[in-house]
Amino acid sequence: MKILAALSLALAAAGAHAALPAPSPSPEAQAKAAEAKAKAAWGTKVAAYQLCESQDKVAAGYFASAKAAGKSPAPPIATPECANPGPFVYAPAPVQPREGSGAHSPAETASQPPSSPQTESAGKPAAK
Repeated sequence: MKILAALSLALAAAGAHAALPAPSPSPEAQAKAAEAKAKAAWGTKVAAYQLCESQDKVAAGYFASAKAAGKSPAPPIATPECANPGPFVYAPAPVQPREGSGAHSPAETASQPPSSPQTESAGKPAAK
């Protein structure tokens, strides 16, 4: 009996815990997450640059060995240059205050009615 009561309390607590909303992260946690996201994006660019460099090196070796063997391979396909992303530099986006964002701007004053001059009764056919 006690085990059944304990089990029912545990299930009720789990259900209540699942219904709670997730706590909103603090501004410091949001800034840290934004920096981690920027660093991950930079890491992806570095990996792409390293891949591009190694592909160029392999292609150059292939063409050199083919030329030494007296073969004439197909001309290489033109590809964009490898772009070095440089060192990681994180500059957080400036925070614009709400007052300057235009969120509280008043609506424009109406200079004409929002609809046509046709009356409602003239616009609808008579219901039968």
